[in-house]
Amino acid sequence: MTATSVGALLLCRAGPETVRPVARLLRERMLLVPAGDGWSVLVPEGKPWRKDGHGGHGGASGDRGPEPVDRVVGGWATALAVGSAWPVLALWWDGDRSGYTLASGFRRPVGYIWLADGTPAAEEEAIRTSAVRLGLDPVLDVQALEALTRADPGADADARLRGLLAVLTRAGVRLPPGLSPGEPADRLRSAAGIHPEAEQIEWAGLRDAVRAELDAVESGRLGPWVLGPRARAVAAAQVTAGLPLALWGARRRSGGWFTAGLLLLAQGLLGLAYNRFRDTGRASAGR
Repeated sequence: MTATSVGALLLCRAGPETVRPVARLLRERMLLVPAGDGWSVLVPEGKPWRKDGHGGHGGASGDRGPEPVDRVVGGWATALAVGSAWPVLALWWDGDRSGYTLASGFRRPVGYIWLADGTPAAEEEAIRTSAVRLGLDPVLDVQALEALTRADPGADADARLRGLLAVLTRAGVRLPPGLSPGEPADRLRSAAGIHPEAEQIEWAGLRDAVRAELDAVESGRLGPWVLGPRARAVAAAQVTAGLPLALWGARRRSGGWFTAGLLLLAQGLLGLAYNRFRDTGRASAGR
């Protein structure tokens, strides 16, 4: 890993057909590739993060400029996972640090960080929380993960993330060749692009996005409670949380969190509209 090796991967615990409609709402160009049994990986095509790692703001006074990679992908992971039935694990590295952010529904994201030489720089409890949310074995897998939080002179940050992925293979993760922690974003993109099942994910306009979301709802791929009182409560909560989050992200010029807020808002409004449409249709059919 070098100071210029900045990159990220978004591991989703769902198949490509489930991830596809939600990923489009991020309005970011990404490649979607199968990553094992019940897993997919999103590889960003652009590099909307700061090139100089996590230090300094850069730009003119008062201009925050691009964000560090962990904040960008953390916002994306939250946007993908909130309101869904599947978690998203964002892996990231910037030459000075490496780590992950795990987003799952409305729960507060958790994560872990290692310095470039592999020194742990986070609370060990985050590892155990991550194992629970990912549905990993509470004994064998947790023991293997806890080993990543202990000092090891022979393991740098790159090796720590590979160790995390090794544990996840028991949960079905199989990353395609070339998608390895520590690789620069350009090389990740090239490796994902040659995969025979790689799909281009990009914003296709509001109408196509809504149509894709409705197709996903009809097929039951967006999780439980798409109809009924509980569904309406989830949708209302998404709207309530999405608007202030989008405004907060806009004020801080945080593209990841602004996108997360917009996606929350869009999903909530769509859920409310869908339930109203279906309720009206049922009432008309019953006359």
